[in-house]
Amino acid sequence: MAVVRSSCGSSARLTAPTCVLLLLLFAFVSVASASRDDAPGGNNETGRAPPEDSHHHHQQTNSSTHHKKAFPVLSFNYEHVRQPFEISLWILLALLMKLGFHIIPRVSNVVPESCLLIVVGLLIGGIIKAIGEKAPMLDSKLFFLYLLPPIILDAGYFLPIRPFTENMGTILVFAVVGTLWNTFFVGGMMYAVCQIEGAQLGGVDLLSCLLFGSIISAVDPVAVLAVFEEIHINELLHILVFGESLLNDAVTVVLYHLFEEFSHADTVTVGDALLGVVCFFVVSLGGIMVGAIYGLLGAFTSRFTSHTRVIEPLFVFLYSYMAYLSAEVFHLSGIMSLIACGVMMRPYVEANISHKSYTTVKYFMKMWSSVSETLIFIFLGVSTVAGPHAWNWTFVIFTVILCLVSRVLGVIGLTYVINKFRIVKLTKKDQFIVAYGGLRGAIAFSLGFLLTNSQLKNMFLTAIITVIFFTVFVQGMTIRPLVELLAVKKKKESKRSINEEIHTQFLDHLLTGIEDICGHYGHHHWKDKLNRFNKAYVKRWLIAGERSTEPQLISFYNKMEMKQAMMLVESGSAAKLPAIVSSMQNIQPRGPARPRAIPSISKSREQEIRKILRANLQKTRQRLRSYSRHDLLIDPFEDGLSEVRFRRQRVEMERRMSHYLTVPANRQEIPSVRKVCFEPASTD
Repeated sequence: MAVVRSSCGSSARLTAPTCVLLLLLFAFVSVASASRDDAPGGNNETGRAPPEDSHHHHQQTNSSTHHKKAFPVLSFNYEHVRQPFEISLWILLALLMKLGFHIIPRVSNVVPESCLLIVVGLLIGGIIKAIGEKAPMLDSKLFFLYLLPPIILDAGYFLPIRPFTENMGTILVFAVVGTLWNTFFVGGMMYAVCQIEGAQLGGVDLLSCLLFGSIISAVDPVAVLAVFEEIHINELLHILVFGESLLNDAVTVVLYHLFEEFSHADTVTVGDALLGVVCFFVVSLGGIMVGAIYGLLGAFTSRFTSHTRVIEPLFVFLYSYMAYLSAEVFHLSGIMSLIACGVMMRPYVEANISHKSYTTVKYFMKMWSSVSETLIFIFLGVSTVAGPHAWNWTFVIFTVILCLVSRVLGVIGLTYVINKFRIVKLTKKDQFIVAYGGLRGAIAFSLGFLLTNSQLKNMFLTAIITVIFFTVFVQGMTIRPLVELLAVKKKKESKRSINEEIHTQFLDHLLTGIEDICGHYGHHHWKDKLNRFNKAYVKRWLIAGERSTEPQLISFYNKMEMKQAMMLVESGSAAKLPAIVSSMQNIQPRGPARPRAIPSISKSREQEIRKILRANLQKTRQRLRSYSRHDLLIDPFEDGLSEVRFRRQRVEMERRMSHYLTVPANRQEIPSVRKVCFEPASTD
C-alpha cells in the first residue's frame, strides 16, 4: 500500500482514473517479476554451486552481469505517454457520460444534459480531492484555444442565414445595447452594495465592480446551445437568444480589456472612453473582416480539390481555426471571426466538394463540438471543487438578484423600442423566454480566471460560479415546463420543397420590385443587389465548372436531392431513390454548352427544370393523417392506405401530364348541330 500511495502522490499528478489503471498495472508487473525470479535457469541457479567454487562463480557472475543485462520483458514508463493518455481518458469519460445520459430517457426528459455533466464533474473533483491530488483546472488557454472554437465553428457553419439576417437589427440591439445596460447596471449597483458597512467589501472600487459586471453580463453561447436545442423552441426565439450570445462577444472583449486597463491606470479621461468606443468597432469589424478573408481563401482553395478529395475536409477545419487564431493574435473577436468564416465559406465549399467530403465535414464538426461541450461542463464541475473560493454572502446573493433584475428590465425596455420597428411583434411570452434564457457559462468563468488580483479574483470566481450554477440548474431545468405551461410555439420539423422555394423567391422579387417602385432602399433591395453581384462575379471565381452559372432552382434541387439520397442510403432504402438523377458529381464539363437567346440556359437545363416542375409542382393534395390529442401513434393501416392512394393519384397525374406535353391527335369530325327555332303560332 505504501508503494501505491507514493506512486499516486508523486509529482506526476495522476488523475483518479489514472491511479486506478496504475494499480492494475502495478499488480501485473509484480506478478510478472515474481514469476521471472522463480523461473529455472535464472540467477538462482548460480546460488546452488559447490562451496569451493563459490568465489570463482561469484566473480564470473559479476562480470557477466556487468557486461550483459537481462532483456526486459515488461517495462513501465508512464511519463512517456502521460499527457495524451490523460487527454484520452478525459474524452472517453465525457463520451461515456453523454452516452449514459441519452440511454436513460427519464433523466434526459427532466434534467438538461449540461446539469448532469456538471454534477459528474463535481463528483470527479471530489474524488480527486479526497485522495489528495490536485484537480485539473479549466484555465483560459485550454478553453479559448481548444474547447471553444469547435462549438462556435459548428454554430457559425450551420447558422440559418435567412432568419439571422431578417432579425439582425433585433439581435444587434440585444447584443450591444443589452450587454452595455447589464454591465453598467450590475457594476453600478454592486458598487453601491460594496459601500454598505456590514458587507465588509470596502476594498472593492468602482472600476473593479464594472469589470465584474462586464464578465457576468454576457450570455454564454455554449449554455444557450445546450439548453435550447433540447426544448426545441421556435426558430425566432432561438435565433434571437443564440444570435445575441454570439454577437455580444465583441462587447464583452472590449469592456473587459477597457476596464482592466482603467483599473491599473491612475486617471480616466474622456479621450480614453472615446478610444474604447473606437476599439469596439475595430474588434467587431476587424474580426468579421479576418473571418471573411479566410472564408474566401477556403472557398477558392476548394475549387482545385477535384483530384484530391481526401483532403477537402481538412481545408474547412484549418482555414476556420486559422481565422480564429489570427483574430486572437490582434485581440479581435475570435467568435465573430469564426462565424464570418463559416458563413462565407459554406455555400461555395459545398458546391465544390464531393458528397463524402460534405458528410465528413458535417459529422466531424458535430462530433467535435459535442465532445468540447461535454468537456467544458465536466471541467467546470471539477474546477468548482478545486477552488480556491472566497465566499461572501452579501456579494454572491446580490450578484444573482441583480443579474436577474437587469436581464428582465433590459429585455422589457429594449423590446418596447424594438416592437415599434418590427412587423412581427415580440409578445409577452417571447419576452419572457428571451429574458429567462439568458444563461451564463464557461466564458464568464474563463474571463474571471484571467484576473490578476488574487483576493478579488477568488471572490469574483465564487460569485461567477454561483451565477452559472443558478442559470444552468434552476433556469435550465425549469424552462422546459415553463415553455409547455405558457404554450410557446415549438419548432416545426419540416422539409423545404421546390414549391416553397419557388414561392419564396417570387415573394422576394415582388418585395424588391415594390421597394424600387416606392423609392425605398430596404432589406430586400440590398439583398437583391448582393445576389446579383455574387452571381455575376464571386461565383465565377470561387465555384468550379458549370455550377458557377447554375440557376438557383437547380442548385436548391441538387441540395435537396443530395439530402434525400443521404437519408435513404443511411436508412437502407436505396431502392427508393428518385428517378431523376441530377448532375451532382462535380465533373468538369466536356465542352461549352450552346447558349440560347431566350431563355439564357441550355437545352438540357431547360429539360431538367421541366422535369423538376412536373415531378414536384403537379402533386395532388394528400389526405392528412387523423389526429387525436389522446393518441399520437401512427395507424399503420391508415398510413398504408394513404400511400396506395397517393401512388394511384401520382400515376394518373403522370399520365395526364404526358398527354398534355405531347401533340394532341386530330379530332374526329362531328356532324354539326343545327339550331331549330319554332316561331310561335299566330293567334289570328
